Amino acid sequence: MKIRFRERRFGISLMAALLVLMAALASAQVRTPAELTMPQSYNPLGPYTGDSVPEPVLTNSPRLDRMVRDGKLYLSLKDAIDLALENNLDLAIARYNLPIADTDLLRTKAGGFFRGVNTGVVQGTPGGGVGGFGTGAPGAGAGGTTSGAGGAGAGASGLVQSTLGAGTPVASYDPQLNANMGIEHLTSPLTNTTLYNVSSLQHNIAQVNVGYSQAFPTGTTVSFDFNNNRVTSNSPSDILSPALNTYYRFSFQQQLLAGFGFGPNLRYLRIARNNKKISDIAFKDQVIATITQIENIYWDLVSAYEQARVNEQSLAFANQTLENAKKQLQLEAVPEMDVMKAEAEVSKRDQDLTVARTTLQLQESLMKNALTKSLDDPALGEMPVVPTDRTQTTGAETDTALPDLIAQGLQNRPELLETDVDLVNRQISRKAARNALLPTLSLVGFYAGSGLAGLVTPGNTATVPTDLTGAWQNAFNNSSPDYFVGLNLNIPFRNRVAKADQYRSELEYRQAGLRKEQLKKQIRIEVRNAQYALEQSRARVESARKARDLAERTFEITKKEQDLGAGSSYQTMTAQRDLSVAELDLVTAMTTYQKARVELDRATGATLEHNGVLIQDAVSGTVSASSP
Repeated sequence: MKIRFRERRFGISLMAALLVLMAALASAQVRTPAELTMPQSYNPLGPYTGDSVPEPVLTNSPRLDRMVRDGKLYLSLKDAIDLALENNLDLAIARYNLPIADTDLLRTKAGGFFRGVNTGVVQGTPGGGVGGFGTGAPGAGAGGTTSGAGGAGAGASGLVQSTLGAGTPVASYDPQLNANMGIEHLTSPLTNTTLYNVSSLQHNIAQVNVGYSQAFPTGTTVSFDFNNNRVTSNSPSDILSPALNTYYRFSFQQQLLAGFGFGPNLRYLRIARNNKKISDIAFKDQVIATITQIENIYWDLVSAYEQARVNEQSLAFANQTLENAKKQLQLEAVPEMDVMKAEAEVSKRDQDLTVARTTLQLQESLMKNALTKSLDDPALGEMPVVPTDRTQTTGAETDTALPDLIAQGLQNRPELLETDVDLVNRQISRKAARNALLPTLSLVGFYAGSGLAGLVTPGNTATVPTDLTGAWQNAFNNSSPDYFVGLNLNIPFRNRVAKADQYRSELEYRQAGLRKEQLKKQIRIEVRNAQYALEQSRARVESARKARDLAERTFEITKKEQDLGAGSSYQTMTAQRDLSVAELDLVTAMTTYQKARVELDRATGATLEHNGVLIQDAVSGTVSASSP
């Protein structure tokens, strides 16, 4: 009794979870790009002709040209995200997974086995912590993707899903028509001529046979066979020559135990529909990963731009100090040692500027690579990129308490939604595998009829139609019926294969349930870590800002003392160097802070919302004018 109560309670909770899941997935459904949608045709020959997928467009979107002014590419963070949605090749590759999932829907509607979908994150864009420049979003495999929940075989995160779709065989729901026709000449030598009155019997046979069969999701199979033949013989003993024979049979079979009902027979289609949802969620995960990467690349670019600016100012001041020292040396106002120190400082700062400029050029290249489909234009390859947004700190993040952030992450993270749908698929497979344990019991029957016609040979008498139409009439007028009703029972003793698959499906379902709980714990840790990192980076920014202000004040005092003749140029240059270092530390701290905000958005699943991104824009590859 306890077991029954628990199963009822589990069933109720599962239904409630499914209702919540359906509501959560309503916003995740996306439409397949029109250019990648399988063509629909009413041409009767359409099912027998192949469809072609257009070649991908490898030209950059017109939006890129609008960002170019005076030979430079000016980008805000919003511009960079919009360009990535239109041009980034990671998204372009992942976009094909949406129509690939649609093909599974088509084949499973016909009773075919689903091929599975890909839920990995494409990582072909370097920079931003992905693609060889640090750690980033998970996923690495053939083609830059990983297989995950919803695919056949081994799943993501160490999960096994080899029994996904297990159960009784599913017949094809596409009607099938088969026909065969032919002419045969048969000669049979005879040792006894009494029966046929010829020493060599010859038959000329012409036949036309047609068959139609179709299966239905209820576990029902129907078929209709219609056979016709015409036989002539050289035997004078034959009463009819030619003899026309017609036979039809309507057959019916209904599974009563294993393979009965919609559950086991529509499991492929239901799993494929869930896989389509998984594919939609996975694409959203791809968009989040790509936008997160673009944000990181953008703030790295801003950091490199600011570092180059600080080093340029530092080198300019060092050059000016060197010129002043040389003039003072000519006036014998300073020792030659001061000039040598100034020259060494110029050389050091020139080296720092070279490093900063090459770093900036690398970040510009990474940004242009992430925002374009093609870099074949030499002008674009050499074009400087100017970020128009600057790093800043706000206190808005403190308005949301940590428990609320964790709840937001548990509600919005695509990985958790994928796991929920995967559990539904495994539940479908569990039921189908349990049904496959039953013996096979089929209700079978057929109804048939025969017809005969032909020309009566001389010396014989018979009352039959003389043409094929008459034979058909006799076949279908119920004058010569043939019918049968029965049961076919198949009991596999020991049943070890089905038993192993059924228990394995239970194990895999429980394993996937544990993975969901593990993922929830992981999301909690990631949100906590992101929130703590944001607080730490904000404190680092405040400390770096104070250090910069102190270094700036020290430099002003030292410079004033030098102007009054109380200090040396070397002391002033040292103070200015300390100021440059403090400014670079502030730039680094601000960049770390911005990246911490980006990571918190990713951890809580708020990346798209906070950047005003519409998922359908990412699917179409064109940012609409109405986008936030």
